[in-house]
Amino acid sequence: MSEPIVFISHHRVKEGKLDGFKQYSQQVMRGLEADKPGTVVFLGYLNADATEVTFIHAFPDADAMDLHMQGAADRSRGAYEFIEPASFEIYGRPNEGVLEMMKQISGSEIAVTIQSQYIVGFTRLRSG
Repeated sequence: MSEPIVFISHHRVKEGKLDGFKQYSQQVMRGLEADKPGTVVFLGYLNADATEVTFIHAFPDADAMDLHMQGAADRSRGAYEFIEPASFEIYGRPNEGVLEMMKQISGSEIAVTIQSQYIVGFTRLRSG
């Protein structure tokens, strides 16, 4: 059985970069929507004082997450003009390539949490 994966990333917004970041994230969102059909959820939320942003991604399985991660380094380089990573969370079992990427990140100052034991759940993305 393929298991869903949720990936959550937390970032700090750089001083004076919020407007540019909003424009950049709209561009990225359009590209992900067009090119990454296995990314079934991509949502971004700002905190109340607009100093932190959280992105929530959901994938039906590890292969869809792998596809999403293709080009992630380029997207991140562009985003890091406006934001800096604070922490990452993965819920589910990604493939080895993503795990290796997270191991490299966890060796830095960025916290990485992985909860791999999926036990129960469902998704209902549309009402009705």
